[in-house]
Amino acid sequence: MKNFALAGNPNCGKTTLFNSLTGSTAHVGNWPGVTVDKREGIYKKCEQPVNIVDLPGIYSLSPYTPEEVISRNYILKEKPDCVINIVDATNLERNLYLTTQLLEMDVPVVVALNMMDVVNKEGNDVDAEKLELALGVPVIKVSALKGSGLKELMNRAYVETENPRKGRSVISDKTVDKIIDSCRKDLEAKNIDNALFYALKLVEADELAVNTYPEVAEKVKKYTDKTEDETFGKDFEALIADARYKFISSECSSAFIQHEKNKKTNMSKSDKADKVLTNRILGIPIFLIILFAVFHLTFSENFLFIGALLPEGWVSCAGTAFEGVFGDGGINSPGVILFNLLDLTTSSISDAVASAMETSGASAWASGLLVDGILGGLFAILSFLPQILLLFLFFSILEDSGYMARVAFILDRIFRRFGLSGRAFMPMIMGFGCSVPAMVNTRTLADEKERIATIRVIPFFSCGAKLPILTAIAGGIVMQFGIGNADVITYLMYLLGIVVAIAAVLLMRATTMKGEVPPFIMELPAYHLPQFKSLMLHMWDKVKHFVKKAFTIILASTIVIWFISHFSWSWGYLPDENIDSSILAGLGQLFQPIFTPLGFGSQLGKWGWVFAVAAVTGLIAKENVIATFGTLAACITAGFVADESLEGIDSVVQMISATGITVPALIAFIAFNMLTIPCFAAVATAKAELPGKKSFNMTILFWVVTSYLVSAMVYTIGSWWWTLFIWLAVWATAITLIVLNNLGKLKIPSRKK
Repeated sequence: MKNFALAGNPNCGKTTLFNSLTGSTAHVGNWPGVTVDKREGIYKKCEQPVNIVDLPGIYSLSPYTPEEVISRNYILKEKPDCVINIVDATNLERNLYLTTQLLEMDVPVVVALNMMDVVNKEGNDVDAEKLELALGVPVIKVSALKGSGLKELMNRAYVETENPRKGRSVISDKTVDKIIDSCRKDLEAKNIDNALFYALKLVEADELAVNTYPEVAEKVKKYTDKTEDETFGKDFEALIADARYKFISSECSSAFIQHEKNKKTNMSKSDKADKVLTNRILGIPIFLIILFAVFHLTFSENFLFIGALLPEGWVSCAGTAFEGVFGDGGINSPGVILFNLLDLTTSSISDAVASAMETSGASAWASGLLVDGILGGLFAILSFLPQILLLFLFFSILEDSGYMARVAFILDRIFRRFGLSGRAFMPMIMGFGCSVPAMVNTRTLADEKERIATIRVIPFFSCGAKLPILTAIAGGIVMQFGIGNADVITYLMYLLGIVVAIAAVLLMRATTMKGEVPPFIMELPAYHLPQFKSLMLHMWDKVKHFVKKAFTIILASTIVIWFISHFSWSWGYLPDENIDSSILAGLGQLFQPIFTPLGFGSQLGKWGWVFAVAAVTGLIAKENVIATFGTLAACITAGFVADESLEGIDSVVQMISATGITVPALIAFIAFNMLTIPCFAAVATAKAELPGKKSFNMTILFWVVTSYLVSAMVYTIGSWWWTLFIWLAVWATAITLIVLNNLGKLKIPSRKK
């Protein structure tokens, strides 16, 4: 089987091309470094199947970033049969810089001129034949997003694999030509592959090349020490870079055919949009408004806040099976309608199963295990699936359209002065989808301390697994206390996570994780409509992951919870009304006092332990929090409301009624579960990505302490407003000490040995 490698700049559409060729569900993003590790897939429409490797997005083959090293080493050492160089046709000159380096390798190269649909839409074109003549390799026009030109590209690349190719340099500078040629001959005499590529790198004093061939490097240094350029002096790396751009400008730029009307202005539609969306003053407010719109569409029960304008009962469907599904006092948002429809379905299934069990004369424990334990726990989680998918869809659209790259740019501009780069925010934002790939994506960060700090705060950007907690408790607050709107509460909790993450990482960068802020070079991709197929692949991947977890980890957890909540320490079976004497109640009461400063501890009395149990089970998988409520609510219901099947929000309402928990305590409960130790999968990923055992242990401690402190602040300030001044005094003192220490004015006495 032949191997093809896809290489190109970040945001050139490389991963979109990979998905179009292989049908893979690899994540498509609009920021550099999405594919830190290579991704592989099979293209089946050539004479024989072809293995496609998607390399990280890079700007050059110099070893400045981990992505560049990965791509460079793969091409040099794995020796693919062909390299398909994806070039963004809308940014031809900048993209061709990498092309000039790939041409120096002994490997067949085919240039894929991507985004031709955008070029043509603007009335422009590219002369592929002229460009092919200048580069000396095939050039094919394609649109990865539209799927055009892909078959021609792969057929041409397949043909090129039959013809071995020697590297060719576009450098024509009399200052270095002789040195490069002499170095190339020395390397060829040693039977070294890619001699021309290494010769150029040795002249540039490339660190990897110098360490690989020290003898030849020493000989090159003798030549370069005696040579000096009029413009660049002895900076041969800058000289060679300039020579590459001169070639591109003189031989390739004229291949871009610009329409007459576009010559009058250099501003594209994306540039005009960015004047507003990345505005120094308006950028952050616009981001917050867009974020709120996403949550409003997903969680609001008063869509567009027009409930007060509607006639009473206009959409309530009172007296029917769909009562309240589409609205009750206001129109429900699409997310709430989908939630209600699925919740109605799962409730009907639970009722039918319960009725069948009763009719068949099944024992109480068997009926309780199946209906209250298994179905109650699973359905409490599955009913939130539509909202999770809808929220994920909105975030995918923002990401794939190019907007999230702008968010990173805006944040970099603000936080660079505090020791944090915008590059660190990209994996943080990925945390909205899942913490696991977000933590892996921190490999793109060059500074190790910045990477550690970023890994620690990624779980604060709430993933889909935490969404049922936020939605169920927010809904419970609205239903039980009549306070606010569920979408506003959920939105504010997401903002809390973001604020805590930013504050924590800035605090770390000012104290234990000090370091230099590396330069952040990022191309803002042109805005475009996301590919429908790509979005659906993302959604399908999310559904599979969620359902798989529901029927493995969560199912097992609900069964265990039901059993230990229905057996005493003497292993005698307990009916629902005696659950407070169960093994689970005993364990919960043991942990309960720990959460007293957070509002859901000893002050809640008899049934307060259910919140402690839910918080602990959430350490296995965050979905377990609401699944635990779903399992236990039916038992607690026995003493309050008879014959009611409780799932999701209803189970939270029952917990509120049974415990008397306050609104500040409920908000603190959300905050604790958002910020504390994430699921086992994220913990395992953090352990693999962090540099050592000590760093991992400190990260676990960081999660516990941060979640406890923030939750305590939320509860105490929410319950007694005047404690705000105490907390402000504490933090003001801490910040003052940090500033004084950084300025060297804080004298800390040392012990004499």
